[in-house]
Amino acid sequence: MPPKIEYYDFGRIVIDGKHYSHDVIIFPDKVKADWWRKEGHRLYLTDIEDVLNYKPEVLIVGTGYHGILKVSDEVRSKLKELGIELLILKTSEAIKKYNEIAEKAKVVAALHLTC
Repeated sequence: MPPKIEYYDFGRIVIDGKHYSHDVIIFPDKVKADWWRKEGHRLYLTDIEDVLNYKPEVLIVGTGYHGILKVSDEVRSKLKELGIELLILKTSEAIKKYNEIAEKAKVVAALHLTC
């Protein structure tokens, strides 16, 4: 059973009863805590190398509480080339979508918790 996101608010998330206060990547079998990006509010390929190696069917990017995180064109192009569906949503909406489809598809969620 994939991890379940139980709660989210600006800067805080609870996944399977565990509290996190830094950005996370949620894989079907683990949570990568304290996820950092090369540039805080932009997502590049180097930021998601482990996601690309995992080869999910869907990558959900949570762009933050206010939607500040931007996904670079290189990420968009690479995911399209690999046949990985990309969903870019404010983090609260990304969480709803993740919880809705996580048991039906091979999904990874990369979530920015602030901004």
